[in-house]
Amino acid sequence: MPTPSYTALVTGANAGIGLELTRKLLAEDWQVIAVHRSGFSADDLTIHQAIQSRQLRTYTVNNLADYDQLRQVLQMIKHHEQQIDVLFNNAGGSFAELAYSKQGREMHYELMTVVPYIILMELKNLLQNSRLHTVINTSSAAVKYTKAINNEILERPKTFRKLVGPYATSKLALSLWTQAAAPQLAKEGILIRSVDPGSNNTLRKEKKSGLPWFVRPLMKFFFAPPTHGADQLYQGAVGEHREKSGIFVSKGQMMELKFQEQAPEILERLNRIYKQEFLQYSQ
Repeated sequence: MPTPSYTALVTGANAGIGLELTRKLLAEDWQVIAVHRSGFSADDLTIHQAIQSRQLRTYTVNNLADYDQLRQVLQMIKHHEQQIDVLFNNAGGSFAELAYSKQGREMHYELMTVVPYIILMELKNLLQNSRLHTVINTSSAAVKYTKAINNEILERPKTFRKLVGPYATSKLALSLWTQAAAPQLAKEGILIRSVDPGSNNTLRKEKKSGLPWFVRPLMKFFFAPPTHGADQLYQGAVGEHREKSGIFVSKGQMMELKFQEQAPEILERLNRIYKQEFLQYSQ
């Protein structure tokens, strides 16, 4: 009897690294649950064949950082899906200016630090029902540029710098809570890691960039294609570090994080947000 295929959930699945990761998973015969903001290209025959065969199941949500929309899409996933072997918390982006979510927190932080935590907490049962029960949080090498971090800086930054400002601190916070949450998740049978996908050319003409002006030409000519980032995330899930939890992986190696002493407070704040803001209005 053939071994059942694994199932992955990928957020941000319709563009950039998320799209290439979705393609890679499908090619490796995984079942894929795609959470995306807009539809897949009509010209992508492989994707549409996978949708028709139900190997790829899609869930559309316009704004993951809006808790009403997030709550709705998570309820749909829990209703229709049976298991998740690997949760790829990949959705994100760098914004061109300071912006705030519907809940009143800085948008990078809300989307790339808080929302992945909520998704994990809501989908724990599906992870526990699987064989790999693994979470991969997409981090960034930009974490090394962070000069200071705490909950106040994350939620209401007083200054804004493209890439090395709220984007970098939010990615560092993501990796720090990944580290802090790992011991308790291990008791529940779940492994979690954060992975830097490396420098990838994910520029899109129709999207206003949150990159500094000097990075854009470098990205166009010198950065790897998104297939590189997809491979880094995939290897982060099933490669040599697959039995480890709480680690940050960059260029295939485990790396130390800055400001580890802030990790417990960051995690505690996320748990309060989840319980007091997300769960309270889910009843």
